[in-house]
Amino acid sequence: MASKKDLSERDICSKYILPALVKAGWDLESQIREEVYFTDGRISVTGNSSRRGKRKFADFILYYKPNIPVAIIEAKKNTFSVDKGIAQGINYADILDIPVVFSSNGDGFYEHDKTLSNGKLEQEITLDAFPSPSELWERYKKYKNISAQEEKTVLQEYYHDRGGRTPRYYQQIAINRSVEAIAKGQKRLLLVMATGTGKTYTAFQIIHRLWRSKSKKRILFLADRNALIDQTKKGDFRHFKDKMTVIRKKNIDKSYEIYLALYQGLTNYDEDSDAYRQFSRDFFDLIVIDEAHRGSASNSSAWREILDYFTSATQIGLTATPKETKEVSNIEYFGDPIYTYTLKEGIEDGFLAPYKVMRIGLNVDLEGWRPQKGKVDKDGIMVTDREYNIKDYDRSLVIDERTQKVAKKVTEYLKATDRYAKTIIFCVDIDHAKRMRNALVNLNADLMLENSTYVMQITGDNAQGKMELDNFIDPEISHPVIATTSKLMTTGVDAQTCKLIVLDSNINSITEFKQIIGRGTRINEAYNKYFFTIMDFRNATHHFADEKFDGEAIQIKELNENEPIEIDDKSETNEEKEHYTPTIKEAGVVNEEFEGYEKKRKVYVNGVNVTLLNERIQYLDNGGKLITGSLKDYTKTQVQKEFASLDDFLNSWNSAKRKELIIEELAEKNIIYENLKDEIGKDMDVFDMICHCAFDMPPLSRKERANRVIKRDYFSKYQDKTRAVLEALLTKYADEGIENIEKIEVLRLPTFKPFGSPIQIVKYFGGKQNYIRAVAELEDELYRVA
Repeated sequence: MASKKDLSERDICSKYILPALVKAGWDLESQIREEVYFTDGRISVTGNSSRRGKRKFADFILYYKPNIPVAIIEAKKNTFSVDKGIAQGINYADILDIPVVFSSNGDGFYEHDKTLSNGKLEQEITLDAFPSPSELWERYKKYKNISAQEEKTVLQEYYHDRGGRTPRYYQQIAINRSVEAIAKGQKRLLLVMATGTGKTYTAFQIIHRLWRSKSKKRILFLADRNALIDQTKKGDFRHFKDKMTVIRKKNIDKSYEIYLALYQGLTNYDEDSDAYRQFSRDFFDLIVIDEAHRGSASNSSAWREILDYFTSATQIGLTATPKETKEVSNIEYFGDPIYTYTLKEGIEDGFLAPYKVMRIGLNVDLEGWRPQKGKVDKDGIMVTDREYNIKDYDRSLVIDERTQKVAKKVTEYLKATDRYAKTIIFCVDIDHAKRMRNALVNLNADLMLENSTYVMQITGDNAQGKMELDNFIDPEISHPVIATTSKLMTTGVDAQTCKLIVLDSNINSITEFKQIIGRGTRINEAYNKYFFTIMDFRNATHHFADEKFDGEAIQIKELNENEPIEIDDKSETNEEKEHYTPTIKEAGVVNEEFEGYEKKRKVYVNGVNVTLLNERIQYLDNGGKLITGSLKDYTKTQVQKEFASLDDFLNSWNSAKRKELIIEELAEKNIIYENLKDEIGKDMDVFDMICHCAFDMPPLSRKERANRVIKRDYFSKYQDKTRAVLEALLTKYADEGIENIEKIEVLRLPTFKPFGSPIQIVKYFGGKQNYIRAVAELEDELYRVA
């Protein structure tokens, strides 16, 4: 009989941990989950492709109810101490908002209890002493401060979708915290979740639990765009069926329980005719405000009056970008976020798409443009003699050649990658979006002749374009492919398959920038959407360096009511006023700030020499920030954190059973070979890349390494067939790299068909183990010091 010391980690789980849980009263079917993967694995961008990293998983998670995790268990082999997994378990528990952690090697359990229920933070207990479900539920209630009166609401389960969809871990935390806070009587809540992380689905689950528990009977979901209402009704809220209605044309029917409405559908900006006043002030028990950073953020907004009218209702604000300025504050109204899940966390977990940035510098942007003496515009009017810069272009001065150059660069990129990749081009204003569309039409005439909607202007004044918006965001509909826009698509547009975002607008607001970037962060594996590219012509991506880009929501508005508010002339509001026409109300959004401002006359010029001065590609590092220096310097820094010296690296490389494992570990730290090829300028493999970048060793190309093996007549010790196979593997290495010859599956490739089937080839070597040994010896020879 095998000793416990010889058992695998899985054996420890099945033979010792699981029986102990069942004996303690845990239900195997509904309360115990094994190998619970809670992330999808971070996606790294490799050139124009991508790769996924490792997913995080817990060995066991225990649930009192399917939506309430109360404990986590990390298992280790019996050769380790009983507390070996406790640090890893605590780390996972912090992520998952779980109060109690256990580690086990099969001899007993080591417990870490944040509730201090037994007066101790940590202790060792026997296998027979594992706590029951009711015991851990009591600890959870203590941890969350849940009273007996609040318990019924908290225990209401989430909606079980027939398709098997369940909340992700961060959605589950947001749902549970919201329901628990509301059960305690909290009236204002703010959830901050990055675009693409499922705010509406999270809201649906919160509403459903409160509705089913009858703690909230009538609910209003507020949004500011028809597209958001339509997406919500057809998508996550469809399960409410005939209990739900959409308020349209201010027609009020009080017989429903779930109401979806536009702000504009409830107010006429007139106290005597506002539709929402047809409801009594206490009609709604719960109001959920989508995109809360928009109209309702300002306490002087007409839309805020709706929330103030239904002040007795519990109100939940949803946003990816809480509005925090000296004049406007979501936090002042809703309070500090009850939960925040950032873009950085979403990318790290593999739920959101990462991005690479192409910064493109045109001469007129970087150097400015001054008209030559006597220069007239297209109307024959003299152009004012001064130096124009990027703040002027397309807002007060239009240079035809600049528009053409941007359109040409976008077209070149799509032709080099995928001409049918969904693309959004953000322009300065509607006029700019129209001209950009026209430039792209001529540069893509072949595809326009195939389908006239290949390029569409989708702006608030363009009826045809707005009609095509649903087709653009539908993954199953191929056209439109390129959308030129100004403000209409900055928020609330669920563009799952958008692969290219072009910034040709002066984006001065961090809130607007985050919303724009959010158009590309969704992943859609069915349509091969794992990452997206940002093409920046206006240096707008400098916002990535802003600490507010992915930081915690911090209140900025000054709360001293006696202190007058001073508005900076360079604020976001005034920037927008100067290039907006007051009659334009994109997507039905009324913005009173623009009333009374006349559109300034634009100057249109041509005959200007516009050239490309520089182009730079940047990738995300393992900390979620753009690599600002060279990839070579970044690689050196990261590798030297892992390997103290060249000898340290060589020892690890030579002792690794599979070199691919080291490559994968480096990729986890965003050290990706493909991204360094162009910068280094030599076709070396990962080994030489590391030695060269991190330790200043002279590099060898793969072919040079392969030729050294041939010159040493290494293959002379093998028979004809085995020699031919190994020579073919060496050629494969020279062409593609070491990771492509390590797996035995390589023998299924057409290159090896002349030698027979994989089984026959392995037999030439005297069996699988002899084949594996021969490949390992070939690798040793490749990396042998000459």
